Amino acid sequence: MARTLCPKVILEGTRLTHKTDIAFALNEHPRVVGPRKYRYHSPLISAEWGGFTNTPWGRGPINFAPEETARAMETFATWARLFELLPYYSWILDRFHLSARAHQLQARGRDHDFRWLEERLEPLGFRLVLCARAPESFPNARAKRLKVSGNPSQYDDLGVFIRDQDLLRRLASESILPTYEVDVSDDDVPTAVERIADWLEATGGLWAPE
Repeated sequence: MARTLCPKVILEGTRLTHKTDIAFALNEHPRVVGPRKYRYHSPLISAEWGGFTNTPWGRGPINFAPEETARAMETFATWARLFELLPYYSWILDRFHLSARAHQLQARGRDHDFRWLEERLEPLGFRLVLCARAPESFPNARAKRLKVSGNPSQYDDLGVFIRDQDLLRRLASESILPTYEVDVSDDDVPTAVERIADWLEATGGLWAPE
């Protein structure tokens, strides 16, 4: 009997690196989740959701306030428990704990230790994919995003994204999870997805650990 395809991928990266586009594409890719003759629900999680406040772009598990730290950690722990209860399901995560760690370092000067979380994710077969682009490619990416953005002012200073990317790259290097960096400088999402699928297949990341 064939093994169940149940990849577990955390996509991290600064803004303008196609994380969400790649997340949706991976979640429907026949090499990653199997062939589908019809469309059905498949889990796609994002810690970027501002679920802590009743306002657009509000606070959540990434940009939580100091007094919300326990709430944020409980949120990550709840997700981890769900993954443990459903180990043979595919899970695609669009921004997760590295984004939280990076934001808290930059905005509040606090470095939250997520080793406990990774120690729960690693036995389940979770892998980390860092979406990155060359610094000189950010202006073109911004021009495209401004055509559809509901909050264009967030793209005024591209230096913020370059510094954020450098920090995320460092944090990814410290992770205990298998890590792959995919270059999206050319904005070619299908090719990026194929590269990720190649890496997942080569490293056994399409199936649950034996």
